[in-house]
Amino acid sequence: MFFTIPTILTWTRIVAIPLIVGVFYVGLEPRVQNLVATVMFIVFALTDWLDGYLARRLNQQSAFGAFLDPVADKFLVCASLLVLVHLQRADVFVGLIIIGREIAISALREWMAQIGAARSVAVHMLGKLKTTVQMIAIPFLLFDGRLFGLIDTRVWGGWLIWISAILTVWSMAYYLQKAMPEIRQRVR
Repeated sequence: MFFTIPTILTWTRIVAIPLIVGVFYVGLEPRVQNLVATVMFIVFALTDWLDGYLARRLNQQSAFGAFLDPVADKFLVCASLLVLVHLQRADVFVGLIIIGREIAISALREWMAQIGAARSVAVHMLGKLKTTVQMIAIPFLLFDGRLFGLIDTRVWGGWLIWISAILTVWSMAYYLQKAMPEIRQRVR
């Protein structure tokens, strides 16, 4: 099921990456760049929810879609974080924590699947909370202004991205703890 509606929506998140990054290189006024990048990020991030909903609703769930969906999410988040670090709206340490965790947990999940223990590192609510906080922090930081004249998105986004970094470390520790019995058994 390579070209189902849900899978095409997932592919749009990957295609979105150069578009969101490119907004900052086409010479638009900074406020316009920020607004366009924010709207694009939100629209493409919403496809994550929509593709899952449609896959279940249309009975178009597939192993390929289950593989591609988290990859697309990680690409979108990591690319956006790199843009924010480049624009000095996010600390490089935050970027390293979040991107490093994504690489480490993806590798752990792959290894656990190879040894038949994938269930021990299945997605947990803590990981979903981390993702939710990231998906709010990133558009706030991309917008980089006052929302409705009241909310300073750089301040709120800054706090939220650090909270997501803390949740990132916490969720990584959780997944490592869940995998530890298998790791101990295999490393001996």
